[in-house]
Formats: sequence, C-alpha cells, structure tokens
Amino acid sequence: MTEQGHGPVNDTRFPGLHRRGFLAATGGVAGFGALALAGCAGPGASDDTADGGGRPRRGGTLRAAFAGGGASETLDPHLTNLFADAARAKALFDKLADYGPDLAAAPRLAASWEPNAGLDRWTVTLRKATFHHGKPVTARDVLYSYRRIADPKQAFRAKASLEPIDLKASRARDERTVEFVLKRPTAEFPNILAAFGAYIVPEGARDFDTKPVGSGPFRLVSFTPGRSAVFRRNDDYWFGAPHLDRLEILVANEESARVNSLLGGQVEYAHELTPTTARAHEGKGQIEIVRLPNSAMQAFAMKTDRAPFDDKRVREAFFLIADRKELVDGALSGAGEIGNDLFGKGYQYYADGLRQREPDLDRARYLLKKAGADGLRVTLDTSAVAAGFTEAASIFRDQAARAGVHLKVRTGSKDSYWQDTLDSGTLCCYRSGAMPIESHFSQRLLSASTTNATKWRHKDFDALYRQAQSTKNKTDRAAVYARMQRRLYTEGGFLVWGFADWIVGTARTVRGVARKAPANTLDWARFDKVWLA
Repeated sequence: MTEQGHGPVNDTRFPGLHRRGFLAATGGVAGFGALALAGCAGPGASDDTADGGGRPRRGGTLRAAFAGGGASETLDPHLTNLFADAARAKALFDKLADYGPDLAAAPRLAASWEPNAGLDRWTVTLRKATFHHGKPVTARDVLYSYRRIADPKQAFRAKASLEPIDLKASRARDERTVEFVLKRPTAEFPNILAAFGAYIVPEGARDFDTKPVGSGPFRLVSFTPGRSAVFRRNDDYWFGAPHLDRLEILVANEESARVNSLLGGQVEYAHELTPTTARAHEGKGQIEIVRLPNSAMQAFAMKTDRAPFDDKRVREAFFLIADRKELVDGALSGAGEIGNDLFGKGYQYYADGLRQREPDLDRARYLLKKAGADGLRVTLDTSAVAAGFTEAASIFRDQAARAGVHLKVRTGSKDSYWQDTLDSGTLCCYRSGAMPIESHFSQRLLSASTTNATKWRHKDFDALYRQAQSTKNKTDRAAVYARMQRRLYTEGGFLVWGFADWIVGTARTVRGVARKAPANTLDWARFDKVWLA
C-alpha cells in the first residue's frame, strides 16, 4: 500500500482521517468481494433497523468512513468494485432489482417481471421514476446500460452476470417495458437484474466523475477520488426523499482511522470493523455496534479431483474433524455462527433441515483407515488476505492432529492468494460474500464454472442445476436445490465451518441502520433510510 501523491492527505476537518487513513487500497474487497417469478412484492425496503423506535427526523449531514481505492476511484457505477464504490453507486443510481436479506431478488426500478412458459423470455415493466436531470427512466436506458456493461472491450463487474441475456435480440416494447431474450431457460432471471454493479444509467451517459446522472436518492455535490464524495438529498426520488439533507462518504483505509474518527465525532458511521473493536466498544454507550449476520461464508476448500480428497471418505473424515464452534470462537472471535458444510445459511433455498454436524474423531479415524490414509499429511494453504484465515488454519491444524492427520500450514501472498489457490494445492482457506445460493452453484460448482475452487465436476449435478433453472414452479425448483445441497453435504468439497458477521459502528445519534442486511444487499449502506436523532 502506498500513499497517494495528489495533494495533502491531512484534512483538518477530520483529524481522525489523517495520513495513514488515506492509503491506497490493495484489492477489490467488495468481491467478498444478489426470485420470485413475478416481481409483485414491494420495493424491498426493510423495517428492521437499529434505531429502537422513534419517528424519522429530517435534516442533517451524515459522514460515513469506508476503505477506498485512492486516486483511481471513479463514480462510474459499472466499475463498482470496492465497498466504498458500492455505497457511492447506491447513493446515485438504482438497479432493476436488488437482494433482500434472504438473498432473494426484490424489485427496484423494475415494478414487475414475468417469464414466458419456456423461461427463456422475460418481460420487465419499469416503475415510474426519473433521473436527476428530470427525464424518465425508460426501456432504452435499461438496454443501453446493459449493453454498455456487456461491451467485450470493457471489463465491467456485472458482465459475467448478464451473460445469459441475448442483448441483440432483447428490445424495448414501449417506454416502460423491456423484453429480455435469454440464451437458455433461466428460472432465476431476477438474480441477473440484481447483479452487483448492474446499475441503470441514462442512454448515452459516459461522464460519471463530473456529471453523474442517476435515479438514486442523492445527487452529487462534489467528488475527490481517494478523499471524499458529497451528496445532497434528491427530493424527487421515486421511493421518497431521504431523511438526510446531505451525505458524505469519506475514505479511511485503516480500521484504526475509521474507529478513531467515529469516537472523535468526525464521522457518524464507520464501515468494516473487526470483532476485537466491536467487543471493546459494544454496550459501553459511546458508539453503537451493528452486526450484519451471514455476510461471509468461512470454509476450507478441498480439491476433489486429486489425492487425498478425490476419495469421498477422506472428505467426510475432514467434515467430522472440524470443531466449528472452536473455529468461530477462535478465528472470528465469536462474531458469527457455525456452518454445516453448505453455503448460504439463512438465504432463500438453504437446506436447513439437515442434521448439524458435530466433531466425531473416532468416525474420522475409521474413515481415514478405510481410505488407506492413516497418518495422512496434507498442506493447508492460507494467507493474511482475509481476517481470520491464519487463525483458522492454526486451529484446524491442531484439530486435525487429534485425528492423526498432519496438516502443514503454508502462508501465501496476499496479492496472489486467490489465483494461486484456485487451481493449485489440495486444501486452502476460503471465504465468500453474500450471493444467492443459485449463483454459488453456477459460479463455483458446475463443470464449466470458472471459479470452481473445489474442482467439483459431476455431469449429474450439472443436470440437476439445468433442471432447476427450467423449473417454473418455485416449490418444485426448491426441491431440486435441496437435492443438490444434500449431495454437497454428503460428499462435497467445501467444509463450511462458519458464517461471519459484518460489523459497522455508528454514532449514538444515528437511526435507521438495518441489522438484517448482509454486506452488498439492498439494505446494507442504505443511507436514504437513515436519520439523525
């Protein structure tokens, strides 16, 4: 990480955000870094807030501190990558849909969506909304936005998510109706509308850093990359004007800078705090700690295409070696809940009826012996690339030793860890942010998935996914997803030991911060619903 050489980094208004607080970010942390057949629900706002009662009060400025991306930051919503980018984009722009707390798609600019019988053609009706310059949001704007994202010459984040859409064949039926033609049947098409970075911009829009025009709850006042973005209330917002007069998103890459600024009153909202910080301040009365549950799956990824994990008995043994509570308490400092070897606890379609796994070292030893793996030696790859990774590796090494397994912990580079472990090695620390369970399947568990860290490749599993995607009835589709999860629970390659809370801190005057909003879902960083008491 290097300091930016663009003007002074000390800001006398915010002494907590001094030199060390304006360091350039090293990676895309937002990647941690989202279904009904007819979008007939409401716009998806949550009433589950951290305020403890009271009527919203209008007025005031909220200052929010995030880790940022330095002088290279942009307000182009299609280049959204960091959490700070996502918060700024959410202030200025809207998507057709977004993810609710259960990771089901909730309508936003889309008032409804309806498929044909074959699930390969979807009609989306837009709600009445206007851009900041007063022009209505139209079907042409939607198609322009998606075609811009899909431009093969660009590297926009949502490009892969939009791949199922045939954008050449898709068309605007009228001003507020879009007909999307798909390349194949896709029951979970609303997930595409909610994809990270799939924001709607006006037709022809290109200049985002000086004159960004969106349909979001705030309008831009000023933007200094790597420093600050200031917004004012959009009184004409389709969902209703925000309570705040102004919002300022400030960059402070070090957690200590964010916490000190919150404690010192220079900001009212601090994003991404550690469990240690939360424990130090929770219940003390000076600031409020908000925990967003189920925000990050924590796991060990076993590569199922190579020894020793090409033997499902060895994989089951490792499932039974793990003491999940010890891992959550030690690696996450208790800031989370135990997993059950499946992604998406609490999300739509999650198979919550399966028995919770407990450690069973006798059974693990028996399975290893049957597999001819007595005295097994395995290298566990880890890195300081994510909080808790090195701690989890050490804890699991000790747990494995109790079953006669010798784990050698190998610490890799933060800069190349994810790429290094995607294809190399046999066992590694792994985590994932919030996404629909269907997206987890398609991105990580199909034979052709490009981020298949466990090398799980089974044609019958691929066929079940295609069956689910071509099943119109939601109950029947859920049954197929449950069957897929039972298979993964029995013999999959992800040893999912926990789900980490995402932690933010606020001043005691802040109200309306949702408590059930995994990172990157609709109500996370939802500043149009926040107010100051």
